[in-house]
Order: sequence, then structure tokens, then C-alpha cells
Amino acid sequence: MTIEHGQPAPDGGYGWSYGIFLSHYMTNNVFPGTSAFAYSMVGGLSIGCAYLMAPFTVYLIRTHGTHATLIGGIIIQSGGLIAASFATKIWQLFLAQGVCFGTGMGVIYMTYLGIPAQWFERKRSIANAIPAAGAGTGGIIYSLAIQSMIENIGLGWTYRTLALVSLTANLVSAAFLRDRHKATASRHTAFQFPLLRRAEFVLLLGWAIFSTLGFVAVNFSLPNFAVSIGLSSHQSSVVGALHNLGQGVGRPLIGLLSDRWGRLNVASVLSLVCAGFCFAIWIPAQDMAVVSVFATIGGMVSGTFFATVAPVIVEVIGLQDLPGALSILWLVLISPGAFGEAIAQALRRPAWGTAAYQPVQVFSGILYIAAALCLWFVRGWKVQQKLQEESEQASRDKNLTDVVVCAKEGEAEEVVRKSVWRDPVGLGREMVRWYRV
Repeated sequence: MTIEHGQPAPDGGYGWSYGIFLSHYMTNNVFPGTSAFAYSMVGGLSIGCAYLMAPFTVYLIRTHGTHATLIGGIIIQSGGLIAASFATKIWQLFLAQGVCFGTGMGVIYMTYLGIPAQWFERKRSIANAIPAAGAGTGGIIYSLAIQSMIENIGLGWTYRTLALVSLTANLVSAAFLRDRHKATASRHTAFQFPLLRRAEFVLLLGWAIFSTLGFVAVNFSLPNFAVSIGLSSHQSSVVGALHNLGQGVGRPLIGLLSDRWGRLNVASVLSLVCAGFCFAIWIPAQDMAVVSVFATIGGMVSGTFFATVAPVIVEVIGLQDLPGALSILWLVLISPGAFGEAIAQALRRPAWGTAAYQPVQVFSGILYIAAALCLWFVRGWKVQQKLQEESEQASRDKNLTDVVVCAKEGEAEEVVRKSVWRDPVGLGREMVRWYRV
């Protein structure tokens, strides 16, 4: 079996546990003379490389098949971790942990995280959210294990141990992986650039950009934020683990809520909820108890984008155009993924003491508000489109109006969609109307 399209975001336990490494590098000055910005760019580069692999992975799967591509990614990822264990200069860490590991991570996750959506329709959101929850579950294990291993066996052997665990777990998973791409009849174009002419797709890109920037800033900053307010390295690793625990619990719940109340409804509301948590809980947090509360409940909603991206795009664009839409999406997210934490570190003000991360906290909250607004406009468009379609269907059923039969497939949908965006008053009205979308 083969799969020939882009997949949901590169998103895994090790990738989101880099905050523990970042805190260790910055606290212990592992590479003398290296700035906090440079350290943060290592993790950002790995995410950027992972996003960059989306179109290349489409090509590799088409030419070599799912399993061959997946095994290649596993080998590259494990090799990157081993190479990082021998790094003595920061540029070596950039190449090993940033480029090599990020490339392997991208190939692995771009290959299989979208496959569950092929096997479900009515329960597509929960099917996508369950594997996405593995990022949180793996992150819990890695966040706690990494700090303990660094303290007991050293940084080098920590990387080597992670490489061995990653290699074994991924090879076992690859052996059981199956897809049904041929049955879904997806269009095999790597990029569907005409989608960029659709306002709803551009707004989806805005939601993706703001969500990614916000998530990277929160996820990678939390462990070092804990240190900045006087907590120990062990406590900072616990904070990182709690954030991943929140993701592990929250993402399946997000999937269940999305299937029940609508994917656009849930994704937009929870993005706004995350902004509220940043302002109401994270900013005043100055002790372990409050930070733990934010890490846990914030983690439940901070990764809403990753739990809902594929179902939301299918809801707006359609299943057939999902491959091309995702390829464009990941291409656009290269810069936010690569520079999100670097921007956060640039905003940090060490001279402010325990308030050093306040600009980062405000920045994160604003990003999630922007993400929610982008998706709420898309929701309004979708509601109005649905109501128009229902009205036209009712008219056809009752023979009250003439039906214009379009010669080209999809032309009727195009007519409805354009009329929606040309009616701003109606769009605004439907943005506040309850409808399951």
C-alpha cells in the first residue's frame, strides 16, 4: 500500500521535549560563547527542517513507497541523535540535532500521522487526535527521562540512549503501519497553488501560522521560564512533563469534542481559551503550583492546531485537495516553526528578574487570539455556505426555483463560495450564529 500526499504536522514527544535540552544548554553554558538565541535556533531549525520535508516526502512515498520512506526517516533521525552526542561545537549541534534529526523527524511524521484520517469519516477528528496525543505521552516520558539521564549518564549518552529507543520504537511501529490512499482518490499534486486564491484557505494559513508561533513559544519556553522564577532544574523538567501530559490528555478530548460539536467551532474556541490561560494564569505564575496548573491545562489546549488541522482542512477544502493544501501549509510554516522560539528568546528580558518572560507571555496570548480570529472568520464563511446550500436544496426539493445545472464539476460550489465572501453583513451575522461546523 502507498500514500502520496502531505501529512499533518511533524509533532512528536522528543521534538517537544527540546525545552529540557534548551534549559540545560542555557543554564550550564555547554558551548561557551553561544547566545540564548543560537541555542533556541537549534530546536527551531529541527522543526523548520521537518516542515520543509513535506513536499519531498510526498515525492519519496510516490516513488519508493510508504515503508521504505518511513524506514529511511527513522535511520536519519536516529543518526542525527547519535551525531549530536559527539558535538563539541555549536555548528555541529546545528547540523546534527537541527538539520539531520529534523529531517528524519519530518519524514517520519509526514508519512504516517495523516493515515488515521483515511480510515474514518464520522470520527475523523478523534482518529487524528489519538496519534497526535502520542506527542504528549512521549513528551512526558522524555521530559522526565532526559533530565534524569543528563544528571546520571551525561549529555552524550543521553542522546545515544534516545537514539536507540527511537530506532526500536519507530521500527516496530513501522512494521504495523497500513494505509488506504488509493481508496480515498486524493489528488496527487504536491502543491495546489490555486487554493491561495480562496480567502478561506488564506485565513486557514493565518490560523496555522499564529497557532504554531504561539505553541512553539509556550512549549519551548516553559522549562526555562520555571528556572527564571527560581525553580530547580528538576522542577523545570516536571513542568515540561506536565505540559506534555496536558497534550496527551487534551488532544483526544479535543477530537471527541470536534466530532460532537463541530471542528471549526471547537478549534476556534479552544484557541481563544488558550490565550485566556496565557493572560490569566501564566503571567501571574511565580511558584511551582501555579506554573504546574498552567502547564497542565494550558497543554490541553495549546496544541489544538495539531489535533485538528487535518479535519479542519478537510471541512473547508475537502478530502481530495488535502494533499496539496497540507503541502502549502507546511511550506508556509517553515519560518514560524524555525524562528518561533528564537523570537520568544529575543523578547525575553533577563534584567527584569522573575518577570523576564512577561513579554513572551503577552506575545503568546496575542498569537492565540489572532489564531482564533482567523478561524472564526472561516467558521462564519462555512456557516453561511451551509445555510445557502440547505436553502437551495429545499428550493429544489419543493420545485420553487429553477436549478441552474453547471457544466463543470465544482462550479456550483465556486458560485456559492464567492457569494458568501461578497456578503460581509451576512458573514458577520453567521459568525455569531450557532451551527455545527
